[in-house]
Amino acid sequence: MLSRSQQVKDLVTRLPVSGGIVSRYVPGERISEVIGAVRSLAEDGLTASIDFLGEDTTDEEQAEATVLAYLELLEALHAEGLARQAEVSLKLSAVGQALPEVGAKVSLENARRIARAARFAGTAVTLDMEDHTTTDQTLETLRELRKDYPETGAVLQSYLRRTEDDCRALAYEGSRVRLCKGAYNEPGTQAFTDRHEVDKSYVRCLKILMAGQGYPMVATHDPRLVKIAGALATRFGRVQGSYEFQMLYGIRSEEQKRLAASGEQVRVYVPYGHQWYGYLMRRLAERPANLTFFLRSLLSQK
Repeated sequence: MLSRSQQVKDLVTRLPVSGGIVSRYVPGERISEVIGAVRSLAEDGLTASIDFLGEDTTDEEQAEATVLAYLELLEALHAEGLARQAEVSLKLSAVGQALPEVGAKVSLENARRIARAARFAGTAVTLDMEDHTTTDQTLETLRELRKDYPETGAVLQSYLRRTEDDCRALAYEGSRVRLCKGAYNEPGTQAFTDRHEVDKSYVRCLKILMAGQGYPMVATHDPRLVKIAGALATRFGRVQGSYEFQMLYGIRSEEQKRLAASGEQVRVYVPYGHQWYGYLMRRLAERPANLTFFLRSLLSQK
């Protein structure tokens, strides 16, 4: 309801990103702020995957602005000596995938520019997955990118019925695959809609990735799935560092540190940028207990 209210959006976006509920999930709007967050995570033994937040791209000029933001970010990571501690996550919709007729070509070329800059900086790109209508095109873009940039990572979503097959196709040597549950509102013909079915699919997919030759990236905050992932790693003879855990910035931070202290590789998904409203709403929807704090912050602005 909050995410659909223009009045609430207008009020929320006047909140300082540096304070209250916003900064819990988004470290800032500027590159200097996200660089500071990455440095702080590195001090705790954590790595990062940085997402430049933006709205759906509607024209090539907007896509170009997003590309330039990523190029500037990668240059800053390199200059600050933090490229080994951070990769970047990229939504193809942000660099033109949805543009009529030319979307596939434009988004591929833009993703290639970012992948080239990432390699020069000493890091890599992971292509985020979006709703099911874009899955095939995203995987096709991945295949093209990996011809020149095989370090490019992929994301698969366990709630999609097709994902076990996609895991088998991507569980090869050198492949990096982030497995998450999925967050889009999908039809039952395409996705499991029951939470327990999604979890069971996650475990089936994780078994495939752990048994494969690639590098699984276990994206979950679910304590039970974290424990299962560790057990599967042991079953398939994986040593620490041949897979990693991934969690969101501001969520289960102490668990992130605990896993890292135990020798696990842990990567934190760090968003930044001016378009943080939609991201914040998704995080609040996942953690309703924060709504009281959030609404109190709003009321204090009046």
